[in-house]
Amino acid sequence: MILFLGAGFSKWTVGLPVARELFDFKIDIWGSSDARKLDIIKSLKETWDKTHPDGQAEQFIADALNFNQKEKEAVLWYLGRRLSEPFIWKEFHSGRWRRHVLMIDEHRKLEIQGVMKARNFLQRFFTPTLSGIITTNYDLLVEYILGTKGFNYGILNQKLIGRGPYPVSQWRNPVTLKGKVNLAKIHGSISWDENGYYTDGRRAITGNALIVAPTPEKHPPESLKFVWDLAERILIDVKRLVVFGFAFSPYDEAVLNLLQTAGQKIKSVLLIDIEPQIERAHHLWPKATIISCLPPPEGDPIIQSWLG
Repeated sequence: MILFLGAGFSKWTVGLPVARELFDFKIDIWGSSDARKLDIIKSLKETWDKTHPDGQAEQFIADALNFNQKEKEAVLWYLGRRLSEPFIWKEFHSGRWRRHVLMIDEHRKLEIQGVMKARNFLQRFFTPTLSGIITTNYDLLVEYILGTKGFNYGILNQKLIGRGPYPVSQWRNPVTLKGKVNLAKIHGSISWDENGYYTDGRRAITGNALIVAPTPEKHPPESLKFVWDLAERILIDVKRLVVFGFAFSPYDEAVLNLLQTAGQKIKSVLLIDIEPQIERAHHLWPKATIISCLPPPEGDPIIQSWLG
């Protein structure tokens, strides 16, 4: 069994926006640099909306990747920043306010509304039959729930860049991923950049996170080839699949292609969603039994029945 988590999962748990809600511009501005980038995004989106009155957010993002470098970087900065907003905290240190994005093992993560909700949901699937988790989400919600002892990014005992959480005595110890659950973040992460994987999501603040937007391309981005190879390995022999909050959007063509080609042995699919795309799922897995339910608590009886 594996879990596939889309934007709807983070929406249900911590209130992060799904694609059609992304450009609500609900971020806290810190300084002139943030303000300039947000002004660029607002202007681009306003201009684009005039020529695409019925256009979808995914289409705007795909088009933005062909804008000039400054505009493209602003769009990618905004995506990472908007989807990390609940996990940003601030402290007054050395005479000024500083921003941080929660570290994976930081205890204060449990204070964020929705994190415990996500943990309580996922715990029912943490059985020996769980072979991996695939997600299109940039946020660190799954990492916060599992902790560094509960997952890996495809390499067991991989060392992350950066210090561990409090107490101070732990800072000098390397942070190592020791968990057995494979986690494939196929659109990247706010805790990654071109140089490696980190213990926190600060790259969402600086704007250099290794993330890719959903586009109509059929092939995965080269920068995340290892992650997509991991996702394929997770999928290749699986027979049971849980999909939570994934819209099966045609703009995620590379993802749909991955699910279809690598998931040919899938026999049973559980769609958890307020608007389950059953027909689209049947197109990917025509031989599978597909059932759907609402998220908990309404969907609890069906979820428990499916788990057996």
